[in-house]
Order: sequence, then C-alpha cells, then structure tokens
Amino acid sequence: MRRLVILGAGTAGTTVANKLRRRLARDEWRITVIDRDRDHLYQPGLLFIPFGRDQAADVLRPRRSLLRKGIQFIIGEISAVDPEQKAVRLSDGGVVCYDYLVIATGTSSRPDQTPGMLGPEWHRSIHDFYTYDGAFALREALRDFPGGRLVVHVVEQPIKCPVAPLEFTFLAEDYFRREAIRDQVEIVYVTPLDGAFTKPIASRYLGRLLDERKIAVETDFLVERIDAERKTLVSYDDREIGYDLLVTVPLNMGADFIGESGLGDELNYVPVDKHTLQSTAYPDVFAIGDANDLPTSKAGSVAHFSSEILVDNFCQYVEGRAMTHRFDGHANCFVETGDGKALLIDFNYDTEPLPGHFPLGFGPLSLLRETKANHWGKVAFRWIYWHLLLPGRRLPVPARMSMTGKHRPDEEVRP
Repeated sequence: MRRLVILGAGTAGTTVANKLRRRLARDEWRITVIDRDRDHLYQPGLLFIPFGRDQAADVLRPRRSLLRKGIQFIIGEISAVDPEQKAVRLSDGGVVCYDYLVIATGTSSRPDQTPGMLGPEWHRSIHDFYTYDGAFALREALRDFPGGRLVVHVVEQPIKCPVAPLEFTFLAEDYFRREAIRDQVEIVYVTPLDGAFTKPIASRYLGRLLDERKIAVETDFLVERIDAERKTLVSYDDREIGYDLLVTVPLNMGADFIGESGLGDELNYVPVDKHTLQSTAYPDVFAIGDANDLPTSKAGSVAHFSSEILVDNFCQYVEGRAMTHRFDGHANCFVETGDGKALLIDFNYDTEPLPGHFPLGFGPLSLLRETKANHWGKVAFRWIYWHLLLPGRRLPVPARMSMTGKHRPDEEVRP
C-alpha cells in the first residue's frame, strides 16, 4: 500500500485530497490528511463579518464532512517533518510515515513579528480581519466607532489575498456612508508598495477609485513598530501616522514546522518549481496553495487552478513518467468596491491584469471595471466553493489563463 500524506485541510489540501482520491486506486493507495483543528474556515467570508453581513454559520464547516470517503483524517499539531526518513511528527508524539507528501498548511498572520502590535490594545484599537476572532472583534469596534481616523495598514507582502485590504477599505467607506458618519471619518490606506496594488495597470484603476472616494494613500511605508500608547505607526524612515482605529494586516508566514524542518525559506514557505509545484529539494514532496513560494498571489484561485496541474503531474510522477503539465501562475480575484459592486482581475506569471471580459472573452463578468454582476459573482462563489471546488469537481474555467477577450488599455487608463 502506497502512502500519500497531505498536511493541511484548507482550500488547497481538501481540494487535492478529494481530486486524488478519485484518481488513485483505493486498494493501492492510502490517503491521510492532517490538520490541527476540526473546522474548515471559508476565508473570503471574513471580509464581510466586520460589516455585519456574515455569521459564524456562513464560514465554518467540519473538515471531516468535506473529505471524500476513503480519506483518513487526523487532528493533530504538526511539530516536524523528517524528509529523509519520510516521517511527519506530531506534538503528541505520534508519527505518520509517507511515501509522498503534499504540504498545504497555508500562511497565517503573525502580529508577534511587529513590535507594539500585540498587547493591551490588540482587538481594542488595533484590529485584524484575517482571523475568525479578529473579524468578529472588529465588527464590534466598527459598531462603536464614533468617527476619527481609520487607518488600514499592510505590514509587508506577500499576504494572503493581496486585494483584501483594499476591499476592506472600500467596504468601510461604504459602511460609513450608510451609517451617515462618512464626513466624520478620515480613511488612510497605508502600504509598503509604491501604489495601491502590485501590478501597474490594476494599481492605476484601484488608485483612481481610492481618489474618487477621498481615501488617502501612504505608499512605501515600511513599519518599524507600533506605538500603541500614542496610537501611531512608525516607519523605518521615521515617518509617523496616527490613528484612532487601526486595521492591520500583520506579516504573513508559513507554518513554523516548515522552517524548523529545513523545508522552507525565511518566511517558512516551501521552495517549489513554479510550474510543477514539486519541492526543489525533495522530489517526493509537493507544496500547494499559500504554503509554497510561487511568484503569484496567495489566493484561493491559485489553489484551485494549481490543484488541477498538481494532480495531473502527481499521477504521472508516481507512475514514473515525466510531468508534462505546467502551471502558469493563473489567478483571478473579485475586488469588492462598495455600493453592491466589484471589479475582477485575471492574470498569471507573465501577464498583469488587463481590461476585458471573463470568462471566454464575452462575459458575463467585466475585467477591471466596477459592476454589480462582479459583486454577485463573488457572492455566488460561496456556493461554488462548498459544493464544487472543495469536492474536487472540475469547474468550467480553464486552469491556464486565456488572453481571449483581454486588451491592453491606452496610455490614458479609463475605468
């Protein structure tokens, strides 16, 4: 019996486990998935919780219920991986041996890495929304916010879902207008980048939306510490930005055991071949989703598209054949902009987000343009996520990015 162990039962791990259970013979393969807790979190839903739109029941489901029959599920904290002995060690002393390993433990917020972020003001005047507890604490803070300066802040890239801080900013501006206190709130978006987003054309579109909504932007801001007592962000070049309410995206890092096991880089991400997702150090190890160092967005769409490539390549690899499928870095993301609208971006390693229509070049979704259809596309994705994506069913969107329907804008970009 050949042994496949998958670490992590989030989006990537669950999808790959279910896809491979369909492809690998049950009498020849044992598939084991390990995660530290019982509940699967629908992370896109965290964005809406601070504004009162989602409840706990909308974003949590038991992990076991999402895995196909024939998949063993172990709840346990991973303490180390021994890639030479092909063994996963658990904090309770248990050992799970493997022939092949897929690492899908994602990335997580590390507020402990920024001086002054954690402390008495954490979840009081300093908040996050990338965690379940943080999103609900921020809901209460927004309800009680009388006005003042709201600062939305990103410590450093890469982060999980890089457009989410912008989405939160737009939704906050919409929320304050609906609460009739917009003229009492100053909104400042603080980023380590030189623009609103990492890709130039999309950054120009998003920058103009920020301007239209009178949201100030502070770029190239590398935070050195937070002075929680003075309610001030302090950068390495001694710039200071005060706040009344701070919504921050802490440094994101992979799981500690990855670095401690010698499998990761300085941020605990697994170096992989960007086309095959195979570890560059250990051929029988693959990493998918936010756990690897792919030079593209850490987003659910990347987990989705790359899972199709990984599954095909894995089946070839274990049969002793060359891996012929290549992941192109395909990612797409809905960007909520408030007023029941969103825009959509679609890109890969070589092509930045461009205007046009998606999918297949004729819609119904518009690229780099605010529409209500894009908003409803994001809302509808929740059902797709639970019922199609996680079960490992093939979606009618190709894994490789298509240029059909896209065009390069003129020098003067008009949204």
